[in-house]
Amino acid sequence: MIPPATAPPVAPPSRRPPLTTNPYVGILGVFLGAGIATLNTRLLSVGLPDLRGARGFGYDQGSWIPTALSMATMFSGVFVVFVNALSGPRRILLPAAATFAMVSLLLPLAPSYWVMLGLVTIAGVSSGTFYTLTMTFVLTALPKRLIILGIAAYAADIIFVSYSATALEGWYIEHLSWRWIFWTGASLTPLMIICVYYGIPQRPRPDHRPNWRGFVYFSAGFGLLCGALDQGERLDWLNSGVFVAMLAAGLLLVGAAVRRASQPNPTLNLSFLNQRNVIILGSSIFVFKFAQLADLMLVPGFLGNIQGYRPLQTGQALMWVALPAFAVAGLVAALMIHTSSRLILTVGLTVAAVACWFCAQLDTSWAANNFVTMELFMAVGFAGTFTGLVGSIVLEGLESGALRSPANAATFAGFMHFIRIFGGAVGSALMTRFISVREQFHSNLLGLDVQTGSWLTDRRLRMLGGALLPDSTGPQQAQHRAITILGDQVRAQAYTMAIADGFILVGWMVAAYLLMTLLLKPGKITFKDLRKMQ
Repeated sequence: MIPPATAPPVAPPSRRPPLTTNPYVGILGVFLGAGIATLNTRLLSVGLPDLRGARGFGYDQGSWIPTALSMATMFSGVFVVFVNALSGPRRILLPAAATFAMVSLLLPLAPSYWVMLGLVTIAGVSSGTFYTLTMTFVLTALPKRLIILGIAAYAADIIFVSYSATALEGWYIEHLSWRWIFWTGASLTPLMIICVYYGIPQRPRPDHRPNWRGFVYFSAGFGLLCGALDQGERLDWLNSGVFVAMLAAGLLLVGAAVRRASQPNPTLNLSFLNQRNVIILGSSIFVFKFAQLADLMLVPGFLGNIQGYRPLQTGQALMWVALPAFAVAGLVAALMIHTSSRLILTVGLTVAAVACWFCAQLDTSWAANNFVTMELFMAVGFAGTFTGLVGSIVLEGLESGALRSPANAATFAGFMHFIRIFGGAVGSALMTRFISVREQFHSNLLGLDVQTGSWLTDRRLRMLGGALLPDSTGPQQAQHRAITILGDQVRAQAYTMAIADGFILVGWMVAAYLLMTLLLKPGKITFKDLRKMQ
């Protein structure tokens, strides 16, 4: 009997072997992302006048471009923390980075203002994910004994980019084109994509999906509030219908988000934030961002408005401190192993505040050389502050149990990033308004002594008119030019005194915060303990 023919065995379908990832390559990728996001924001802020001139945009039109970027960053910067808790950073960063690279490549080629504004918004939403997920991935990918190295690299990355962006933009304008404000990010992001692809593993898709409506309300609401604060001084605050509309819409959406927060959500635990140390360390982010305006707003504003420095000249005056600050971040991180990160934080803020007190003695004759010593002290102080701040937040997260629960981790990280983004917008708006009010105050006081009919004023005008007479068509034109020059001198003096008041405000803000740090509960975990963990 012939046995029946049997079918040949069917080979199982071949499966593609899982991609082997290296967490250290992934860490390099997220560090690149954080640097790209910071650099993109700074380049646009510094290079906005050049962009407006090249594209023919008016002042009001141009002012909305960085506002759209900050609003979009606010929207995604916190929202993505909770998406990451379920999906993982790989599913977020790869499409976001690809989108950012493509949009940044197209931005200089935008055919109209509205197209550019839309592309900037997309760039802000995508790049807002870069900075936010950096430390979250570092804390979960690195062994605990190496976390201090991650903090050092992270701090050095952000500090160096912050100080070098102005000089880089100035170099672009002098030697290349304003288009590199956007093309810099487009050229660096592919390297980030490669590092993320080969360094961050794929996380299984979650079985459940929370209700995202509350997160959308929250992010959109604070995005509108961020835009209102950014435009408030230009729009004259409550006297503008646009400002009032953005403010009202933002408050309504935030109110809706608070209502939705009362419903159960697997990625949110607001009660976890009800801790004294968490609140105080969160406020330290705001204080740091506000104090850093002394370096990033007050000094460049003075040099640009009073001394007429171009971006390249201002950048050269600031960039030289980038390398010392970069080195200090690494040294301070090593020092934190043997001392308290909170002590590093307070010492760094104190050094920066003392430098601000000395800068408050400036007058209209100051130039870049007069800021050299104080710039060095501020840069060193802020580098130490940022490193100690990140270290203190990391230790607090470990001690409070933020990493034991996905909901706690997402809530803790979301709160800190919310303070970083929205607190930075509040600080910038507060400083801008303060400088404007103080300039008007000093201008009015100086105006009381500079009046027509006063013998001092008349004498000053006669001296200026006499000096200008040889280059004028007659005494009348010389007198008119003398009045214009005297008015400019009064405005320069008023602005200089307002900048000095800004430095004093930073000093008092730091002093108030240092008193608040006395309320911090003693920490139980140190980086020396983490070094012993395997």
